[in-house]
Amino acid sequence: MWRDVDQDAREPERDRPIAGRNGRSETDAERVSSDPRDVFARDLDLPHGATRERVQLQTRVFELRGSEVRTLATVGAFRVVPENDLRDAETRPRDLRHLRELGLLETRPYVLGKVRTTLVTLTARGRDLLEHGRREHQSSQTFYAGVAKPRELSHDAHVYRAYLRAADRLVTRGARIRRVVLEEELKRSYQRFLQASNRRRRDSDGRPDRGVEDIAEWARAQQLPMDGDHVQFPDVRLEYDDRDDRRAFEDVEVTTPHYRGAHAAAKARSGFSRYRATGARLGGMSSSSRGGGRGFEPRLSEEMLE
Repeated sequence: MWRDVDQDAREPERDRPIAGRNGRSETDAERVSSDPRDVFARDLDLPHGATRERVQLQTRVFELRGSEVRTLATVGAFRVVPENDLRDAETRPRDLRHLRELGLLETRPYVLGKVRTTLVTLTARGRDLLEHGRREHQSSQTFYAGVAKPRELSHDAHVYRAYLRAADRLVTRGARIRRVVLEEELKRSYQRFLQASNRRRRDSDGRPDRGVEDIAEWARAQQLPMDGDHVQFPDVRLEYDDRDDRRAFEDVEVTTPHYRGAHAAAKARSGFSRYRATGARLGGMSSSSRGGGRGFEPRLSEEMLE
């Protein structure tokens, strides 16, 4: 991959070390990326400035600016994001059109509640571009392309908004967001654990042979709650460093009117920070903490995030 740089005079200053928290040296890019919307592009060796630069992926050349890279990384991190949630002072409609014309993302009309919206997802080429832009030993963020579960779009479309609510609250307390881990990644890790003894066994019938105690031990190691014999998984886990540079995380769940009965009760007991999705709106209530280094404040247990 190469970039043909055509930046203004300020760009060479971007990686100049500055005094960070607790006297720690940080780059300008790291200081700016305390904004939760900048997290996912922070460690990518791709354009960060306002001027478009050329990026080569195999035989293709793309001209991208920093706001477009941020859009690609955000959509890739959450798999699906409503177009309106991506728009701010830096991300303009023409950025989305440009990325769509380049074949890096795709959009689809959708009705969220009773509100017409447009959902944005990465194409395989868009994901390849992000993977190609990883800095060695830096970014551990997973990126996704396409829609995995069409039936759950009305739920999944709220996850990025819930992330912003939770991340903004953490940042105001001095946290620095590192990455997010989606439910499917946590479940994939769980399946690898369940099937570990079946790998490379020709006589395996594919059934996991893990007992309840083994599963409970795995859940404790991952700091995930159990409800009876079942592991509870959040929609998204925010990994961050707190103001004292200690690693911590917060688990977030988006609940919908379909959360009823035993399922709703299990989520309520999980200790996840819960945000209510009603139609196209997102309210929320942060539930009590399970501990595990989250640095959760009990007074937030009744916080209404409208």
